[in-house]
Amino acid sequence: MLLKVCCCASGGLFSSTPTSWFELYNWTMDITIDTSAILAVCTNDGLKPRMVDLTVGARLLAPVSVHSEVGNALSAMLKRERITLAQALACLDAYKHIPVKWLDVDLPSALNLAHQLNLYAYDAYLLACAQSSRSPLLTLDKALIRAAREVGVQTLEVYA
Repeated sequence: MLLKVCCCASGGLFSSTPTSWFELYNWTMDITIDTSAILAVCTNDGLKPRMVDLTVGARLLAPVSVHSEVGNALSAMLKRERITLAQALACLDAYKHIPVKWLDVDLPSALNLAHQLNLYAYDAYLLACAQSSRSPLLTLDKALIRAAREVGVQTLEVYA
């Protein structure tokens, strides 16, 4: 069940002040973030506090495809009647407060990764983003964690 969204005043994945991420953060590191991590925070999953802690002082990066993936995931949850429209819209409202720097990925690099690791393009885009930015990947997707390790991408893992 989607709970009321709370913002973290200390930084991390949320900011209650809608300014640019350039103004919000004097970041110490870059982190590539995927849809699973974003949705866990937006839906107040039990892992949210740990993910917020991991991202304090970091600049969040993601391939532009993640934006569409968020909409697709919420649509799938609606279709399966796991959430209501009001809950999906509340999640989108929380999502818009997450300061993410959207990056284009090199498609040939991503296709090579997709072929090498037998991945869907969206997962390969995340790995290509992490590789090109030399940043760790924050994801809850165990298969993506395994693929990242195969190509030397560091991962930030969050456990309950």
